Amino acid sequence: MKEVKCECGHVNPHGTIFCESCGKSFDKNDKEILLDMRYEGSARRSQTYKKTFIDSIWNFFSSVKVGVWLIVITLLASSLGTLFPQELYIPQNIPPEDFYEQEYGFAGKLYYQLGFYDLYGSWWYMILIAFIAISLVICSLDRVVPLYKALQKQGVKRNSNFLKRQRLFAEKRIETSQSEEQLINLLKKKHYRVHVKEGNILAEKGRFSRWGPYVNHIGLIIFLIGAMLRFFPGMYIDDALWLRDGETKVIPGTNGKYYLENKRFIKEVYDEKDNFTVGMGMAKNYQTDAILYERVDEVVPGKKPELKKIKEQKIRVNHPLKFNGYALYQLNYRLDELYKMTFQLVEKKTNKRFGEVVINLENPQSIYDLGNGYKVELMSYFPNFYFDEEGNPATKNRLPENPAFIFKMYSPVVPDGEVSFVGIQTNVEPFGENNYKMSFQNLDTRNATGLTVRLDRTIGIIIAGGIIFMIGVIQGMYWNHRRIWIQKSEGKIMVAAHTNKNWYGLKREIVTMFEGTILPIPVDQQEKVSKGGVN
Repeated sequence: MKEVKCECGHVNPHGTIFCESCGKSFDKNDKEILLDMRYEGSARRSQTYKKTFIDSIWNFFSSVKVGVWLIVITLLASSLGTLFPQELYIPQNIPPEDFYEQEYGFAGKLYYQLGFYDLYGSWWYMILIAFIAISLVICSLDRVVPLYKALQKQGVKRNSNFLKRQRLFAEKRIETSQSEEQLINLLKKKHYRVHVKEGNILAEKGRFSRWGPYVNHIGLIIFLIGAMLRFFPGMYIDDALWLRDGETKVIPGTNGKYYLENKRFIKEVYDEKDNFTVGMGMAKNYQTDAILYERVDEVVPGKKPELKKIKEQKIRVNHPLKFNGYALYQLNYRLDELYKMTFQLVEKKTNKRFGEVVINLENPQSIYDLGNGYKVELMSYFPNFYFDEEGNPATKNRLPENPAFIFKMYSPVVPDGEVSFVGIQTNVEPFGENNYKMSFQNLDTRNATGLTVRLDRTIGIIIAGGIIFMIGVIQGMYWNHRRIWIQKSEGKIMVAAHTNKNWYGLKREIVTMFEGTILPIPVDQQEKVSKGGVN
């Protein structure tokens, strides 16, 4: 790309609208009364380089429209992710592909297939976040670099055409003289930095506010980096851990190093002894009596771990168990969950009993040998039984809320076995009357506690990004970049002014400073443009 040399001698990058030094416009159409001051008329890479594949990528991501659409798509995806619960909040003993289809039908199946069930951990959501970060970086570099160079190179003496095409401009012939020092003092009282060259004045303040949007971008980029780091192992964990009373399990996300035992779960409610009249019977405490263990041997599949007790604590709401950056929060519970069901094999005619069958509803056996030629085979198990559309027994999920069984009972009398369908208050003999039946005897229940496992090593990065973003908001919102040019030429004095925002404030400030001086009060030429323009 060929550089553009101005008649003042300054060499400008290709695509520059007006000279960075003197302000002379390179636009052949000088009839436009107002000059485009965005990025100080400097050349942006996306507007000048359009030949190579890298240029195409750069130009694509440098577009503000592309950045906005990426944000809109990400927000839309995030909202769709709230239609159904995320994988973390569904029953852990049901495969996600089965749960969503069973609970929500075709919509749930589509929701799972598109990856919305684990939205914030999906690869395509991570790519969207990465694209937003890339867009922010390229948008910022495409604008901030040329803007910085142009502001650094701006001259005190500017081309008369540059001054006349500013929004605030006025000129008049000099009839009386006023010392240059007096004008400089007026400007300095308003905290302007004053530059003087050959009798020409450039007064400037608030330049740092021009970097506010780019500080915003830096904060957002840091924030997005923190969000993306959550996808890396060991940086962020938000998982669920369900434990029944007396159960010990490995804590998710610890690579098998830490285990937790639930001694018991307790739910306490307000009663008369509490002198609590409002809300009698309401829960006052959810508590898991827990023991934290550390595995001291090497992790070998199938080997029973050797555990060392680390600490014991009562986990309550807002009182988590914390260790090594992890935190275990009390989140949920299930009371009186069905645990074991006991049946007896009974001869119907004599009511004689031939042994007990104790079924662990979480992990049932397939064969129960009662001895002396008697045994029971568990052919099918339906933890949450219902009849499907075809009238066949099926299960809604893996939670043992309405268990039902298909037994095959073997005996010396009937060595080929008899089939019986047994559920709660249900005993069906589908192939005719049997000689034996499975008689319900007992039901054991237990409580279960639901804990959330949290680990977040990205929170510091995210907070830092948020703070930097707010600094940029304040920087760009409460200050503005103001410039005033005062130039004498051929017996005339010209005054022009520009600001990146708050024109009303700049006008009032100029009136306050220039009243009673030889300087003319600039008029707002935007009004002339709105009425049809002036040559």
